Amino acid sequence: MEVKIGVQYAPREIVLESGQTAEEVEKAVSEALSGKAPLLSLMDDHGRKVLVPADRLAYVEIGEPTARKVGFSAL
Repeated sequence: MEVKIGVQYAPREIVLESGQTAEEVEKAVSEALSGKAPLLSLMDDHGRKVLVPADRLAYVEIGEPTARKVGFSAL
């Protein structure tokens, strides 16, 4: 699923593809904004962890789950 994160004082947003469910992402955002966690921590599809300070979050956009792409391509 695609997650877009707006960060205060940053000219670009952070965009990542995450294997987490919408509920898991929403729970992590809620915990960060309520003060339970100092950082928003999300994992992308490549196993990289994205950390954003909770006090710098401008917005988080949670997209639709991405369907698996099936087809042929040249490798």
